[in-house]
Amino acid sequence: MPGVDPTPATERPDGETLHAVRSGSAGPAVVLVHGFTQTHVSWAPVAADLAVDHVVTAVDAPGHGGSAGVRADLPAGAALVGRAGSGSPGPGEPAEPAVYVGYSMGGRLALRLALDRPDLVRGLVLLGATAGIDDPDQRAARRDADGALADRLERDGVDAFLRTWLAQPLFADLAPAPDDLAARKANSPAGLASSLRLAGTGTMDPPWWPELAASSVPTLVLAGGRDAKFTALGQRLAHELGAGAGASARFATLPGVGHAAHLQAPEAFASLVRAFVAALPDVGLAAGRAPTA
Repeated sequence: MPGVDPTPATERPDGETLHAVRSGSAGPAVVLVHGFTQTHVSWAPVAADLAVDHVVTAVDAPGHGGSAGVRADLPAGAALVGRAGSGSPGPGEPAEPAVYVGYSMGGRLALRLALDRPDLVRGLVLLGATAGIDDPDQRAARRDADGALADRLERDGVDAFLRTWLAQPLFADLAPAPDDLAARKANSPAGLASSLRLAGTGTMDPPWWPELAASSVPTLVLAGGRDAKFTALGQRLAHELGAGAGASARFATLPGVGHAAHLQAPEAFASLVRAFVAALPDVGLAAGRAPTA
């Protein structure tokens, strides 16, 4: 795993950027955006599968992995994800549209990008995602809870935090792969704490549900079959994203797995993504760019 640059992103001479790993040599462009405490390493099985016939970019989200020094809320983080996924074009260069695949926190980032910059998003795949908490008191309580978790992270460190985090009922049937777990443990406490405070679900204030009908980005919403909470939220997302004129959204479950379905059933998850990308309208896009160092 590459070393983490401790310099805050806002102080870097080249501006804010996210660390990303690219694989595959040709095919449609797909961008993978991980969940909280994860890194691009979490996507390794899915990325390897898709890279056979896609150009895959796995991004380290703000506060995570090689992007540990980046501090960004959801709108700013979404813009950075879009910059990484489009190949960071220079002034006057066209951005490359891609299919964005986001899990949990990564789903929030990908959804925000689709709402703000639909020109960058050829298609959207959301797993275990939401458009926010409706009740204002519950939103405030979630922000307080995430703040307390951030304080614990800074006080106790990442290893202790992960033991508690992965023991939640949401991840009861999840056993992270050794490389995934090692990459999570290498995260910065300050980076993860900033992600909780700036990009937690409670920060979606107001929630984004009223914006969804305006989206025309083709969307596949997924949830693990054992994840009752996000099955209900996913069905609502698909319904509201598909409510606009010209919109296309559908919901599907991955049977027998929980919230982190992409980690528990990577082959099935990659198969759904591949079929979704193959069915997208041909908009005359060039083949994805070759990998870069």
